[in-house]
Amino acid sequence: MVDIAITTADGAAGEKITLSDEIFGLEPRADILHRVVRWQLAKRQAGTHQTLGRSEIARTGKKMYKQKGTGRARHAAASAPQFRGGGRAFGPVVRSHAHDLPKKVRALGLKLALSAKAKDQQIVVVDAFSLGEAKTKAFKERMEKLGFANALIVDGAEVEANVKLAARSVPYVDVLPVQGINVYDILRRETLVLTKAAIDALEARFK
Repeated sequence: MVDIAITTADGAAGEKITLSDEIFGLEPRADILHRVVRWQLAKRQAGTHQTLGRSEIARTGKKMYKQKGTGRARHAAASAPQFRGGGRAFGPVVRSHAHDLPKKVRALGLKLALSAKAKDQQIVVVDAFSLGEAKTKAFKERMEKLGFANALIVDGAEVEANVKLAARSVPYVDVLPVQGINVYDILRRETLVLTKAAIDALEARFK
């Protein structure tokens, strides 16, 4: 079991909470984390990049000059890739970059990412994360009190509206509901901040 102190709103250590070894106590595996991050980033790609091939170029298909007797190389249409204004050879086409990844591997990847943060002592548990007003200044002051500069904050089923609005323009800080927690965002931020509601939801999810 992993014991961690709950951090108060002022940054002080409060009572301790025990985290499940099944979620936060696994030995991290770089290969699984790599597979999950690749799957996430591939799914994000739009795949809308495209260039025109030689069959799509709006040029005449007439032979450029006669086959023999000129002393020059043999060529057909000017839409060939080697000519200026010709089509692109093996250019990108509209396609999906997504690939399949088993659900069990995805679930394991999330557990391993959480375990990696716990092992590196980069998890902070707070009772709740709320603001009295939707002000970026107030949000930054709260972050300074807690000692975070680069963090992913994960709340319960819903993130408080004031926190969501105040955090939008703060660099290196992401705020997500527990349903949106993912391996890539966990690993790209230095500190993982979980509310008690988020931990309860994660433990119920993987029970």
